[in-house]
Amino acid sequence: MAEHLLLVEQQGDWKPEFPRLPVVTARDYLAGGELAAKRDLRVINLCRSYRYLSVGYYCSLLAEARGHKVIPSVRTIQELSSREIYSLATEELDGLAQRLLARRKTSALTPTAYELTICFGQCDVKELQPLARLIFETFRCPILKVEFKLQGTWRIGAIKALPLAAVTGTGEAPLFSAMEGYLSQRWRQPRARLSYRYDLAILHDPAEDLPPSDPKALARFVKAGKALGVNVELIQRKDYSRLAEYDALFIRETTRIGHHTFRFAKKADSEGMVVIDDPESILRCTNKVYLAELLAAHRIPRPKTLVLRKENLMEAEDRIGYPIVLKIPEGSFSRGVFKAEERIGLTRIAAKLFKESDLILAQEYLYTPFDWRIGVLGRKPFYACKYLMSRDHWQIVKHGVDGGHEQGGFETLAMDQVPQSVVKAALKAADLIGDGLYGVDLKETPAGPVVIEVNDNPNLDAGVEDQVLGDQLYSRLIGEFVERLDRRREGKR
Repeated sequence: MAEHLLLVEQQGDWKPEFPRLPVVTARDYLAGGELAAKRDLRVINLCRSYRYLSVGYYCSLLAEARGHKVIPSVRTIQELSSREIYSLATEELDGLAQRLLARRKTSALTPTAYELTICFGQCDVKELQPLARLIFETFRCPILKVEFKLQGTWRIGAIKALPLAAVTGTGEAPLFSAMEGYLSQRWRQPRARLSYRYDLAILHDPAEDLPPSDPKALARFVKAGKALGVNVELIQRKDYSRLAEYDALFIRETTRIGHHTFRFAKKADSEGMVVIDDPESILRCTNKVYLAELLAAHRIPRPKTLVLRKENLMEAEDRIGYPIVLKIPEGSFSRGVFKAEERIGLTRIAAKLFKESDLILAQEYLYTPFDWRIGVLGRKPFYACKYLMSRDHWQIVKHGVDGGHEQGGFETLAMDQVPQSVVKAALKAADLIGDGLYGVDLKETPAGPVVIEVNDNPNLDAGVEDQVLGDQLYSRLIGEFVERLDRRREGKR
């Protein structure tokens, strides 16, 4: 039987007269310990805000990393963060809203707007209950406020997550009744949709400074597609409205949360397309705090790592020691990564990073002349590179104050030239993320390889990652899309 746990931001948020349920503060949950080690745990995140990189956001993020089932999930949080994202899933909801709201007496409605509060899938308007349930199943969040607008027909104007404190007075009893009903149900996953065409879109940005694939590599993907009977087209941000015309999406633009790359991935997924990077992989890989917790939960070797809040900053000094590497949770190509040599540097860098995120990452500094990058595709080894540190610098990419950058060299190797311990560690780490395309960065130490991070959008550049495989690198990648599309077609028959 699954155990339940309710998270609140402050102890006082759960009033003495509320039901006696297992409630802990977000701070205690984020601290780890026994709570992090528990399995088969269902977490109800009732924090005051789910804003990106807030404490509430991190509670859901780390719950997923620990293998706990949580609502709202990080994916739901992202879906609710923007009308542009959640509107992808409201077409079916709008149809039901029109049918149910049109039946109600006009006097019960304002001329052009109506609001409905939904608590764990329940509402206080009996005839709208089917709609409340469907909205909750689509956006599984404890408390939602849905705004409907009459614009010829009734449509959803906005969906917002509400904090626990928003439900007061006579609304509290229905809330807790709905909560208890929800906690007694089995956990269900959302349905997946399918699509079965053979056209591949590659999303790229010709103006990007450090793209994951250069123009020559993109051209080779197009060529490989033709050889395999796949129509490969290069698309850009402006082509968002055309995305559903394709059968699959391959993202070759640096991915970020709250960015159009994530919206493309989310829309492709909602359309049933085969997509690399899929939304779950983007969510899991782009935040280093999530990755750190995920690796720790599965005992993947890594540098000494701490998740820091403002209150426990000095633990890095005691438990890691200088120099300390500090990282903003979301960054790429060595951006947002800093090295503190002493306490003054630690406090100065941390103060800057805490302005962007409630949590930051501290890691042990391990200098090696190169990092391993093991490419993994469909849970199998794909390619192997050594990325050398840039000249007179401790990172692969050295960013200048003028916005320029300098990269170190590289060496591409056949997979049988890579130590098996490195390949094994890379596959184990990538397997925790999914079955897409990943680049696992590792360092070799006297105690064995340690995983630095897993990238959901690894480089595939002409003359670098393809030095050993040549055209086979591009054929294998396109072939992976074909295999997945074939499996979906067979599943339809």
